Amino acid sequence: MSRPDSTASTRVVVTGIGALTPVGNDRESSWQALLAGRSGIAEISRFDARDFPTRIAAEVKNFAAEDHFDRKRLRRSERFSQYAVVAAREAVHDAGLAVDGDPDARIGVQINNAVAGFPGIEAATDQRHDDPRKVSPYFVSSVIPNMPACEVAIDLGAHGPVNASALACASGIHALLEARRTILAGDADVVVAGGTDAAITPVMFTGLSNMGALSTRNDAPERASRPFDAERDGFVFGEGAVVLVVESAEHAAARGARPYMEIRGGALTSDAFHVSAPHPSGEHAETAMRRALAAAHTGPDEVDYVCAHGTATRINDRLESRALRSVFGEAADRLLVSSPKSMVGHMIGAAGALSAMVTALAMRDGAVPPTVNLDTPDPECDLDYVPHTARKADVTTALVNAFGFGGQNVVAVLGAPRD
Repeated sequence: MSRPDSTASTRVVVTGIGALTPVGNDRESSWQALLAGRSGIAEISRFDARDFPTRIAAEVKNFAAEDHFDRKRLRRSERFSQYAVVAAREAVHDAGLAVDGDPDARIGVQINNAVAGFPGIEAATDQRHDDPRKVSPYFVSSVIPNMPACEVAIDLGAHGPVNASALACASGIHALLEARRTILAGDADVVVAGGTDAAITPVMFTGLSNMGALSTRNDAPERASRPFDAERDGFVFGEGAVVLVVESAEHAAARGARPYMEIRGGALTSDAFHVSAPHPSGEHAETAMRRALAAAHTGPDEVDYVCAHGTATRINDRLESRALRSVFGEAADRLLVSSPKSMVGHMIGAAGALSAMVTALAMRDGAVPPTVNLDTPDPECDLDYVPHTARKADVTTALVNAFGFGGQNVVAVLGAPRD
């Protein structure tokens, strides 16, 4: 039941962060790798990709699920849920939050993803053709898209609202906006929110290769993801999870938690144009940015940093650059813009949550991670993308962009915590 409006929170903050990424198995190692410009892209190890047009990916490395889960839990869970649980544990610990199964505690979960348990679906299909008895009784419950959120709730003992949404590549940042909405509605004091995906499989790569979406720069994996570069040839598929603890500012203050940042507002729009291609005008992504700024009561001249969608696809990078220049006008020339995807590839359902993590830590440490591999700037991408090397910067207000298949545009405005 919602609280009365007179007692509802008006400010929402992030107090904890957990991560499992292609460049690190926790928050700080991932962040230091990103600041150093270190790539997590390499040859695929999940399957034999020798005959595939694309043989590279951004995989989570050195992750042993048995180090985190007992055998029974392993049998019933898919990798995308395992990633989410591990990241959520770190986030909750980082926040100093006690989640003890109290049914009266107002703690919810919002873990989004884009492609659900794709590896399990693919494996069960093969098992079904071989021998139907080989298909696990946990198959259905392990692959459905709400399972990471439910697994996190079970693991933590969180009895508040549990939700999951799929907005393709915009899923991760949408989770934070939905968490904020849940708190502002008075339905929870805390929401453990983020994104996860783990779908590096033969069928996935076959489909994406047939679309022509993936980079084929197989001989130089670390240099394959090239956002805003004139020689970019597609995105690099990735995986991982990033989870954040989102709570009302009042709740955080009452328990003495120190926020990383505030979620000030956001907006969602639809291109309503095509199942995979963005609208050629870019106007609806631009509208999402304008509405997000308006919702956050923030002027374009107040924004210091944009954590870009920056996929390294030819059309998307140009449209995003054009939209940013249109929205920010003269202020665009002083904006710092960077794309973590140049190092971790496209983490799909986790991508937007990673961008939120990057923004929070950029505010904490006064440094913006680079866009690596930006050797030959595209003339149509004419902003400051922080090429090659991280840059010291005082980031107090930032924009995070995330655009997904189907034309889903999600933009969040994030700010340094206020006293």
